Amino acid sequence: MIRRLLPWPLLSLALIVMWLVLNGSFSLGQWLLGVLFGVGAPALLAPLRPARPRVRHPLTIARLILIVGHDVVQSTFEVFMALLRDRGDVIHSRFVVIPLELRDPTALASLTMITTVVPGTVWCEIARDSHAMMLHVWDVPNEAEFVAFFKRRYEEPLMRIFES
Repeated sequence: MIRRLLPWPLLSLALIVMWLVLNGSFSLGQWLLGVLFGVGAPALLAPLRPARPRVRHPLTIARLILIVGHDVVQSTFEVFMALLRDRGDVIHSRFVVIPLELRDPTALASLTMITTVVPGTVWCEIARDSHAMMLHVWDVPNEAEFVAFFKRRYEEPLMRIFES
């Protein structure tokens, strides 16, 4: 019963404090409204929260973080240098559809965030059935090589983390 009323006690406490601070008043009425908001909002929204993912292979998480960090730095440098040169080189910018084997919602969300933080790629869309995602890639001379690289570099580790 108490868990249903307070699914996330720290969130409830933070919402109460935020309510009081934003209203600039610590009157009894503001306290009551803050408690009503702090307890009511998480309790009402709890059914909307997806199931907790089961995370496997924590070392794969650490490796993926390092890979993404490396790719962010490398891609930033490559984009910067290409813009600096501006010698009229042809940039092969295009939309690329990547077939996906991932099915876990948290893994799919993670994959979209990874593609968003790496310069030169922008996540555009995931198919309704989650079998493909569309990216806009700034410079991809060979689409098949890029798809294989993307799947090996990001999708496979996420599958090990969330699905294996």
